[in-house]
Amino acid sequence: MPIITLETYINADKQTVFDLARSIDLHQISTKHTNEKAIAGRLSGLIELNETVTWQARHFGITQKLTSKITQFESPDFFVDEMLSGAFKSIKHEHRFLEHDNGTLMIDIFDYVSPLGILGRIADNMFLSSYLKKLLINRNSVIKEYAENQSQVNQ
Repeated sequence: MPIITLETYINADKQTVFDLARSIDLHQISTKHTNEKAIAGRLSGLIELNETVTWQARHFGITQKLTSKITQFESPDFFVDEMLSGAFKSIKHEHRFLEHDNGTLMIDIFDYVSPLGILGRIADNMFLSSYLKKLLINRNSVIKEYAENQSQVNQ
């Protein structure tokens, strides 16, 4: 059961970073290379507690769908999204936000279980964990860019 933990310092206030991290629109910008789109549930704006979103994206040449739900939410300190359905056995993504050096430390704890038992664990070790980590790093760099440049997300 791999866990990816990332810390990203962002020179912006905690509320701004928190809101950008839960923006459906910014998520789609950060995953443009996978053609990720919200297709059901919350389709734009800021996702809230108990709301769901279904994403459709292309990974490894295969179009996939994943539905997640915000299961914990305390603005502007943290929120958690958990997979309800999708290719994985489970995904739990904790998003934490701490005031740090006049900015915000954004912490991701991405806990997932691959499908297919031993084959999934082999995939984790060979490529899947690094692929998912790169997706999260890219997403965080987009959040950082928008927050630090005070860019608005078109909705």
